[in-house]
Amino acid sequence: MPNIKFNYLYRDSGNYKKFISVIFSNPDGIKLSDLEAFIKTKLIDETWFYAEQWNLPEIFTDIIDFRVDPTWHKFESIEYTDEPADNDFIVRDFIC
Repeated sequence: MPNIKFNYLYRDSGNYKKFISVIFSNPDGIKLSDLEAFIKTKLIDETWFYAEQWNLPEIFTDIIDFRVDPTWHKFESIEYTDEPADNDFIVRDFIC
């Protein structure tokens, strides 16, 4: 079963963006549609999340001013991939 790539980004108040992907192993064969539906129930307005609370890397632009820039990240998409997992999480652990 292919692994799952979780794509997200950080956007500052000036609309500068920084993108990242995290690849989870998927030994249980969780379907993308089921995973995406679950993820959206955990997002703020079905879009935003705090990466630190999800145990994901925080990414910020090179210059950040926390007085005006948000600290949340934007969920972009998930997809199947044949790339190897780049962390110790498996999808089942991520959604628990």
